[in-house]
Amino acid sequence: MEGVVIIGAGQAAAQTAASLRQEKFEGPITIFGDEPEFPYQRPPLSKDYLAGKISVEKTLVRPQEFYNSKNIAVNLNTKVKEIDPEKNTISTESAETHKYDNLVIATGSRARELRIPGSELNGIHYLRSLRDVDSIRTEMKTAKEICIVGGGYIGLEVAAVASVLGLKVTVLEMESRILKRVTTAEMSEFYHALHTKKGVDIVCGAQVKSFEGESTVSSIVTEEKTFKSDLVIVGIGILPNLELAQNAGIDCENGILVNEHCQTSKKNVYAIGDCSNHPNPILNRRLRLESVPNAMEQARVAANNILGGDKKYSTIPWFWSDQYDLKLQMLGFSADGETSVIRGEVSEEKFAVFYLSNQKIVAVDAVNSPKEFMLAKQLYGEKADPEQLSDVNYDLKKMLS
Repeated sequence: MEGVVIIGAGQAAAQTAASLRQEKFEGPITIFGDEPEFPYQRPPLSKDYLAGKISVEKTLVRPQEFYNSKNIAVNLNTKVKEIDPEKNTISTESAETHKYDNLVIATGSRARELRIPGSELNGIHYLRSLRDVDSIRTEMKTAKEICIVGGGYIGLEVAAVASVLGLKVTVLEMESRILKRVTTAEMSEFYHALHTKKGVDIVCGAQVKSFEGESTVSSIVTEEKTFKSDLVIVGIGILPNLELAQNAGIDCENGILVNEHCQTSKKNVYAIGDCSNHPNPILNRRLRLESVPNAMEQARVAANNILGGDKKYSTIPWFWSDQYDLKLQMLGFSADGETSVIRGEVSEEKFAVFYLSNQKIVAVDAVNSPKEFMLAKQLYGEKADPEQLSDVNYDLKKMLS
């Protein structure tokens, strides 16, 4: 038996291996990761790990002993360079070949790079790996002014940490508002005001033209103004790591295309997590999701089907973001809503925005409102009375059919 080979060593990979063992698979499981660490969680990187609140060990999905005890082989610092779906083999950069009965591609994603004059200077960072954050943390100890290019969730999470640590923080966003690609104007306005109140300078409509400095960055040049900065974090999105699949002749389009069973166009080859593009029967469209819940659930689906099951991936997308002492929990996509209803007080930084289409709940943004978020998961797709939704004294549990 050649067993299961997993390319990638993130949360999706770790969960696949764990699920296989939980479902009594006794064959070989081999994970290949190109980083030196055992599978770790990425969300804490821009939050508690960056802030120095937790150790590396606390970021691990499972301790190293777990893999040893479950007989899961983990090959670190090992880059896979080729997949041969016809021979059922993968090859590493060190010219080793490994056969598989089933292959799981969990290669994740990488930071989108900003290639402009001066981008090679020291002091310019992307935040994607533990090593990235270790470098940023070291430089933050002596930095005074930090510029963050990109006003998405990662950029704003970094801004929150840096501000609390006492740095002068500037966020440069090329769009007309922060978070424009992921949420409504009202939520953008709320988070803009929040960061401004905390001392963060947010500049929208800022097109970065170049970085300046001798060997280390000292300023950022935009079309309108030059900003001093001795540390730069670039957070302008991520790209799926799909090149291995493409080169193997696996169908790809904005990610590695999979069916409802997480299977690719090649037999016995699965793709999960950030790198995969799947059909969502609830939303009736294809999605490529960059979220932990998506990665974990797809891992369980793939493991079940590898073992002969018939499990289908059908989940309402959800996400979260921690900034300062606020937890934002999001269900679905606010863009799917035609109208919205606010429950709670925005001024008190404890509220939920319900988005409706045809009077049905299709999304929610919950700020420090975990109860509303959990109920929204159960109410998704249900008809709701806007007056009842907005009335904090009305028990939303009554809406459950």
